[in-house]
Amino acid sequence: MPRLSVWMIRAALLHLGVGFSLGALLLANKGLPYSSLIWSLLPVHIECVLIGWTFQLALGVAFWILPRFLHGPPRGDERPVLLAFGLLNFGVFLVGLGQAVGLQATWPLVGRALEGLAAALFAWHAWPRIKAYGV
Repeated sequence: MPRLSVWMIRAALLHLGVGFSLGALLLANKGLPYSSLIWSLLPVHIECVLIGWTFQLALGVAFWILPRFLHGPPRGDERPVLLAFGLLNFGVFLVGLGQAVGLQATWPLVGRALEGLAAALFAWHAWPRIKAYGV
């Protein structure tokens, strides 16, 4: 497995751990209410689980499993995927933090833009590797 896929999958597992822990706090607060402020963490929980865990895991596995090139580096230039990895994680951080502290207009918007750019960079890198069997 390529090192970049390992990083992406490990980061996805970290997001899963954070999302799972926040979800456990939210669920415990639902059963035995101890703080109304805990509900401000719901957007962070959603962001960690949906984008940080699910999307990043899919990208990490896709980078590993897509067909390799016959000539040159097997997966092509990995710099766009490395940049996408950084942008995606920074975007998740900005969106989660921005929504948790109530900055609905600035940080979440910038974070979503970074996540979208990360998806576009990954798609741009992966597009030449998607081909019919035997081609």
